[in-house]
Amino acid sequence: MKRQFSTKKSLSILLDEDNNNNNNNKIEDQSPSFHHLSLNLQHNESPESLWSRSPISSPCNPSLLYCCISSLRHDGDVYSIAVSGDLVLTGSSSRRVHAWYSLDCHSKGCLQASSGDVRAMAAQGNMLFTSHKDHKVRIWNMKSNNNDFKPKKLTTLPISNNFKNFILRPITPQHKDIISCMAYYNIEGLLYTGSFDKTVKVWRLNERKCIDSFVAHADNINDMVINQQNGYLFTCSSDGTVKMWMRVYGETSHVLIKVLCVNKYPIYALALSNTSMLLQSQNQISSFLYSGCFDGCISFWEQEVSCQYNMGSRSLQGHQFAVLCLVALENLVISGSEDSTIRIWRRSEETRVACTHECIAVLEGHRGPVKCLAALSCKDKSVVSFLVFSASLDQTFKVWRVKLLQEMKNSSADYCCINENDDDDMEVRNTRKSMEVERSTVLSPSWVRRKLHCRSIR
Repeated sequence: MKRQFSTKKSLSILLDEDNNNNNNNKIEDQSPSFHHLSLNLQHNESPESLWSRSPISSPCNPSLLYCCISSLRHDGDVYSIAVSGDLVLTGSSSRRVHAWYSLDCHSKGCLQASSGDVRAMAAQGNMLFTSHKDHKVRIWNMKSNNNDFKPKKLTTLPISNNFKNFILRPITPQHKDIISCMAYYNIEGLLYTGSFDKTVKVWRLNERKCIDSFVAHADNINDMVINQQNGYLFTCSSDGTVKMWMRVYGETSHVLIKVLCVNKYPIYALALSNTSMLLQSQNQISSFLYSGCFDGCISFWEQEVSCQYNMGSRSLQGHQFAVLCLVALENLVISGSEDSTIRIWRRSEETRVACTHECIAVLEGHRGPVKCLAALSCKDKSVVSFLVFSASLDQTFKVWRVKLLQEMKNSSADYCCINENDDDDMEVRNTRKSMEVERSTVLSPSWVRRKLHCRSIR
């Protein structure tokens, strides 16, 4: 009998349930290929070196080195991550938003709201935007003096004195369900919020009011991104669509420009990557839009000169289960999945050929679905270096240090351009001598049992 997959109940809601609960809860299994997991589950030995080298497909490709520099047990599931300056902030089911130093992950403090369940966060300069269980948005000033972390709440949207005027106003400013995503448009000072109530609301911050509200999808809105170059807004939903919106010139209303994707599976994540490229002797800004789907595939669209987005020739395939989060960093795309792994994809910078992508690393260490990601570039003279922050439903928050080394071919041997005085790179030399094999994913046994049980009772 052909299986039917319902999108009435979002996978995000299902994943938010406590995966340590030993009761026999009936959780819907939406993974179409979950039976493959039982064939691949096995524990792997730790690498001999602190640094692990990602498998490479050919000698001419750059090699990627990574290590987990911090793994913290959080007080509950982490729903959102934001980077603000040298701080990384984590929001969870509690009322606290924890702040950590990005480089060493030492705690700097926390900010506490009157409502918890921080599902979405966005940072812009010294401002931090957080969404909460009461379906409101709080704005914080993160500026610190003398290294003292004393965040100050600036306002709550919608402001409380507007409640009595709800009936008289043409726009209802408050969401009726979970605020799942945010995007901030720098040029106009507009904050966009998407919700499980299927609507998008637009807030003008200097006036502290909602200037537009529209029904964007037929199901939960899971993520949104905005192109800072032209103001285009992209939203994705459990209804299987990715939509492109534009604000009407000189007005506050928004119109639908294009439906980029119509999929039978829910779409959970979006990421936008802007890149400079040489087009017809003119240096122009192009962009790539990525979407993470329930079936484990990542689709992408490339912006043309006319600002239209056309779908790439093929999707990025590698994850076994749903892609729950995406982040773009220069020509790299980082994806987190329900299969507990994090994959790093590299986009080719060639302009004369069709855009291609390759998976250059698989980061393993979480034992539950990877729910949210963030990334931060680091200053390094010899290599391309960056930090990846990840949170999983195994209730851990991890920090990964990643180095991208350009391999150069010398006679019959390959070598890496590294600093002789770098202790980390000495570990790299030792790691290079061993044979790299891409390991299979590892999920917690309790998570596997629950998923298999759900599949058996359907």
